[in-house]
Amino acid sequence: MTDIRKQLLEAFDAEHREHLGAIRSALDQAGRGEIDLTDVFRRAHSLKGAARAVDMPSVEEVAHQLEALFSQVLEGQQSLDEPTVATVRRNLDLIEDLVAGILKPSASPVEAQPAPTLTTPRESEPSPSKADAGAPVDAGGSAYLRVAADQMEELSTSMHQLLTVLQANESLDDDLRQVELEIRGLRRSWDQLQEQMNASGAAAQPGSRASRNAASFTPRLRDFDQGLKGLFRRISALTRERRHSSWSVEQAARQLRENVDRVSLVSAETVFGAFGQMVREIARKAGRDVDVRSLGLEIQVDRQVLQALKDPVMHLLRNAVSHGAEPPDERMAKGKPERAEVTLELASRGGRLVVSIRDDGRGPDLARIEQVAIERGLLHSRAPGHPPPMMDQLLAIVFTPGFSTAGEVDRLSGRGMGLSVVAEAVRKLQGSVLLRPRYPHGTEVVLNVPFTAARQPLLLLETEGRMFGLPAHTVERLLRLRADTLESVEGRPAARIEIRGQDVIVPIVALAALTGSPHAPLPTEAGHVKAVLVRHGSRTCALAVNAFHDVRTMLVSDVQAVGLNDLVSGTVLMEDEMPALVLSPDRLIEHWIRNESRLASGGLGLTQWVQEEERQARTILVVDDSITTRTLEKSILEAQGYGVLLSVDGIDALHVLRSGEAMIDLVIADVEMPRMDGFGLLQAIKNDPRLSTLPVILMTSRADPEDVRRGLDLGASAYITKQKFDQRELLATIGQVL
Repeated sequence: MTDIRKQLLEAFDAEHREHLGAIRSALDQAGRGEIDLTDVFRRAHSLKGAARAVDMPSVEEVAHQLEALFSQVLEGQQSLDEPTVATVRRNLDLIEDLVAGILKPSASPVEAQPAPTLTTPRESEPSPSKADAGAPVDAGGSAYLRVAADQMEELSTSMHQLLTVLQANESLDDDLRQVELEIRGLRRSWDQLQEQMNASGAAAQPGSRASRNAASFTPRLRDFDQGLKGLFRRISALTRERRHSSWSVEQAARQLRENVDRVSLVSAETVFGAFGQMVREIARKAGRDVDVRSLGLEIQVDRQVLQALKDPVMHLLRNAVSHGAEPPDERMAKGKPERAEVTLELASRGGRLVVSIRDDGRGPDLARIEQVAIERGLLHSRAPGHPPPMMDQLLAIVFTPGFSTAGEVDRLSGRGMGLSVVAEAVRKLQGSVLLRPRYPHGTEVVLNVPFTAARQPLLLLETEGRMFGLPAHTVERLLRLRADTLESVEGRPAARIEIRGQDVIVPIVALAALTGSPHAPLPTEAGHVKAVLVRHGSRTCALAVNAFHDVRTMLVSDVQAVGLNDLVSGTVLMEDEMPALVLSPDRLIEHWIRNESRLASGGLGLTQWVQEEERQARTILVVDDSITTRTLEKSILEAQGYGVLLSVDGIDALHVLRSGEAMIDLVIADVEMPRMDGFGLLQAIKNDPRLSTLPVILMTSRADPEDVRRGLDLGASAYITKQKFDQRELLATIGQVL
């Protein structure tokens, strides 16, 4: 047995037990009316797909019958009475027997029977003992220890929580440094007071009362002086020890995180490896000839993320065959190869996992989408001669729960569940999903998710006294716009912004208006509006807020928020133990499109669709007065294929930028530099109309929250502290900015 086949069977063994256990638990609750039929149906569907992936047709058939039965119950065509529950339980037992017979060849094989006439449950199938589960396996050179996946996930979560606590402790370091500064100030004041008292005593007449008082206070002042010096020395030593201890603990925690992440990461081949063969077989049975290509499966991803994407990716591959692949004669008439092509590709972009499922078939049927949307009440019928909705509006509708253009229900087209399950799974991972046409032919669905399911880089911002987080990868740039320069489109504020060489009229929307205060005005400060430019597909929107606070990597919890379910993808816990809501930018934009359909139909915030070309080498200007830092950053960036120019300070950098001798795509600048510091350079760039759109990353040892806030307010795209310098974080940040 090949290693990959062995890994797939091991994964299936664990997965099928999980699904069977969950369905049995749900059946136990059926009598009390507490069963979640949608979850049960989904698990039967997943079990069928998993069995197909490991080539177990007998198990697939029984799971398919279970899926059909639960579908009938969901649709009200079948009741979940006691005989039906008994039949389901026999199905579950048969699946368990079939799998055991395949995974343990020594056992007598069990043949698949029609679902309604199944035999009694299996009485004795000993579960592996805890000792067996933890027994080391000799692999001929390296020792391996079997560890339950949920234990690894708990370990990873605990480790991320540790880092969160350490991050919160940074405020204690700031307080301790402040105490040290206050002691220094007290020491200086005391020295001045002592000099004045000594001068006063010296000026007094010998033997006078003032002279005697000064003499009597001298020993006490000397003792106080010695005590103050001792306290100052102890606080200084404590501050140094605290800094060293914090640095050591943080380094150890980071090393632990990297080690745990490496254990948690698995090759995408282990989950998606059999998809190509499975889709080809499905297409063959449907009488369609399809070539399925899988690219990038060697990439390492968190197992939780892969498992969460397993069903959505399979659903999209089936859609690519059922909705996209035309008959051979139709393809040839269009000048296409006779054989259809479906591609699954995984790639790392900007520190995120990007999954692309694309085909060279018919492409999105916009007319059919509009027709179904009108039938379901999602769109109003158009008057004769009225232009159709914008393409991105129509393509966003396909992710609405229950929306499907499938004309029939079969094994290839699925059961009409639609793409909402795909969108929901991706958003639970703090990711985004996008459907778009391919030119000249076909359709592409792009899933953008983090490599790990726990910690996410977030931009923290505030509006109307509430704290929110936005996934950093969705933020195009931070804006500080003069309120008197804003334009008005049908009574709504907008701004003219250059985006990737295009002059775009972007709507300016108060974030508070989307999150609970529909009539909230645009927040202004000193005649300016602070806004976050976010993008979903070809639509761009600027969300106006009161303040930018920080960009940090945080532990995101998946919870439901009452009243904001469609906009909130999770929560994070702040230092004061108060939760902050993590918003979904694509849902925010979709929410604006629904509420402002007239403006959206007019193309507000819409950029022209541009086919993605191969990325040209980008040029980065590194500005730092330290030759060591410049050399280090240059070597890191050039190793990643970037062109690098160097400047020693802000004045030098401005000369390079304004000379026009090189096209600069990004500036990475230190803050503390001679002649012109990083803040001055950033302000000069943003005040220059020719340079104002140029992204700037500040990377400095100044980690004070006020400095971070100042940099973000001035328009920095990101702020990285050198104390926590991580090469991967730098490259991921650059990927997000570019």
